[in-house]
Amino acid sequence: MELVDKEQYNGYVTESLKESEQGGFSFDLFHRNNQIAKGLSDKASDSVNSSILPNAWKTGTTIVGIAYKDGIVLGADTRATGGTEVVDKNCEKIHYIAPNIWCCGAGTAADTEKTTDMIASNLELLRLSTGTQSRVITALTLTKRMLYKYQGHVSAALILGGVDVQGPHLYSIAPHGSTMRLPYTTMGSGSLAAMSVFETRYTEDMEEEDAIKLVQDAIRAGIFNDLGSGSKVDITVIRKDNNVSKFRTYDNAAGDASTYKALYPRPSKLTPPPGTTFVISESFRPHQKVSTPVDTATPMEE
Repeated sequence: MELVDKEQYNGYVTESLKESEQGGFSFDLFHRNNQIAKGLSDKASDSVNSSILPNAWKTGTTIVGIAYKDGIVLGADTRATGGTEVVDKNCEKIHYIAPNIWCCGAGTAADTEKTTDMIASNLELLRLSTGTQSRVITALTLTKRMLYKYQGHVSAALILGGVDVQGPHLYSIAPHGSTMRLPYTTMGSGSLAAMSVFETRYTEDMEEEDAIKLVQDAIRAGIFNDLGSGSKVDITVIRKDNNVSKFRTYDNAAGDASTYKALYPRPSKLTPPPGTTFVISESFRPHQKVSTPVDTATPMEE
């Protein structure tokens, strides 16, 4: 709105001041809600020009994180699905954020990878300008602000873990930007099965071997109890001495095809011996020789 008259401008300021002093509830979304309700009713009546809310995306993953005595252990499965089909059996879901910070991602693969890449890039620039180690709370703040800006349309559910000057930190980040700091956490469609393992066996100040074993068993629980999770177990250990160990395919939970074939040998009746099918006639005709063209092109100059 353009205000060209001084009296009109003063009236607008006075009205705005009165509205701000009144307080109470805000009805700014009243018209939007009416449009949504109208769209839903139009959809029920098979209207072509209906405006409805977007449908939720269904994903499948099991990611976990745990704080132990000397650092953080992160774990994830390696199955990527597209609807009801498995599109990748060895997908990497533990992403690099900083040398001392790593992040597990669940949701849309492109969203999780792009989000973590952007945060990692910003932290790298910050380290170059300050000359100091990245703080976990800095990575958390950058990530939650970015996700909140998109109001959940960026489908990235994250588990952020790392060790800095303040010690080990573990956070869960929802796609809408809400966060929680926890001693252990799980996310993804297999999170309930993994959480049952954590709640049964977790203790404070665990040793590293016990923590890795617990994370492995939690991911296996998600793999065997959730159709969206599967294949192998990835584990990353972040220690207080800034030493990071990344175990790619730490455990092949699903097993190899050769193992299952050895357990179930093929019956002899299904293996026909040579000569079972008679060959009536056999012939061989070689291809004609084709001359190779001479390369007359001149090389490209640099």
